[in-house]
Amino acid sequence: MKRILIANRGEVVVRVLRTAREMGLETIAVYSEADRDMEYLSHVDEAVQIGPAQPSKSYLNIEAIISAALGWKANAIHPGYGFLSENPNLAALCEENGIAFIGPSSTALRTIGNKSRTKEVAKSLHIPTIPGSYGMISNVDQIIIMARQLGMPVILKSLYGGGGRGMKVAHDENQLRQQFASVSSEANAAFGRNEVYMEHYLSCPRHLEVQVLADEQGGIQVLGDRECSIQRRHQKVIEEAPIPNIDDRTREDLWKWSKMIIRAIGFRGLGTVEYLMDHEGCTYFLEINGRLQVEHPVTEMVTGIDLVREQIMIAAGSRVSPQEPHISGHAIECRVNAENPAKNFMPTTGTVTSLRLPGGPGTRVDTHLFPGCAISSYYDPLLAKLIAHNSTRTGALKRMARMIQETRIEGVVTNIDLLLKLLANEKFLSGNGDTSLVMQLMKK
Repeated sequence: MKRILIANRGEVVVRVLRTAREMGLETIAVYSEADRDMEYLSHVDEAVQIGPAQPSKSYLNIEAIISAALGWKANAIHPGYGFLSENPNLAALCEENGIAFIGPSSTALRTIGNKSRTKEVAKSLHIPTIPGSYGMISNVDQIIIMARQLGMPVILKSLYGGGGRGMKVAHDENQLRQQFASVSSEANAAFGRNEVYMEHYLSCPRHLEVQVLADEQGGIQVLGDRECSIQRRHQKVIEEAPIPNIDDRTREDLWKWSKMIIRAIGFRGLGTVEYLMDHEGCTYFLEINGRLQVEHPVTEMVTGIDLVREQIMIAAGSRVSPQEPHISGHAIECRVNAENPAKNFMPTTGTVTSLRLPGGPGTRVDTHLFPGCAISSYYDPLLAKLIAHNSTRTGALKRMARMIQETRIEGVVTNIDLLLKLLANEKFLSGNGDTSLVMQLMKK
């Protein structure tokens, strides 16, 4: 593995590039017409334009990405997150063309990509799951009958979705009829598949994760856990590691269940096993994500392990360590987005006219920004990730508040003021935040 093509954009390209260069690997970045002036393109060995601004014609264009890899003699592709990172067709074409896909096999991606199928695997292992359809729902009449059996409210999800897209909650049958067409359409636009399934909706749960590494030989290593409950529109805003405010038995169960389902699927690579916890403390398996997560830096900060390096090593055939890493201290990540919380989190655009990023002990900033950087409406609004680490959660929270106060991004509206309010919220400070907290705060 000598030349890696990074099939993504923005800060994750910078993240993968840094590790690849430390490993002595050559790098190729693909980019769309809208991203032609991105500063990181000057730091890779080759930069290849693959299409216009529209994601469907560039970053989601599998043929263009494979063609770029073959034309510029890449022998590995790192998909980053979002876009094609969990697309089995990209992985399969890599396998057919002798290109190492830095992620799970196409077979594993097809298994975990079907959300209902992974729930069936979890059920067979006696891992608690949320009651639902466990399969595609093809018409409105079928969905109404099933919703009556499950009880309202229910949530509709794209069968092949992720990242908070293709999800709608319905509180009555009229709303359910409307949401069915909406979710199907949104899923098709985001993932190229319109299949929908349904679950009973857990109101205001906590969102918990376990990070796992698995090698080709069957070795599995748990790299700790994370809480990702602070969300808007089912997309995460603040993440932290380890999970605060849970008992040892719950943590042990999460780790044990995660190993069980990863082994049962035959998964290889870096995976995140996700769960929801209700108000009674009952925990339910949600899904598996077979890619690098946006929130991976908090795990890196508390374990000292470079997850991108581990991905590359596993794709090259290396074994994972049989020992669990030492978890040191606590880490918090805040996502700075180009959006206006006061206008229902409407994405914002503009050009960064002035930029000041924080620093100091126990801090990290992952970003692709630079003065003059154009923020487009075509892509995810993530601008930067601020990560704070300290020996205690309280210390990490104070450090993060200081980091946000130091941050200045002018020329585009961001969610920075909201992040400061969340960090001062008593419910969040006590470690009792849930998925409703952001909207509760916005109503005040």
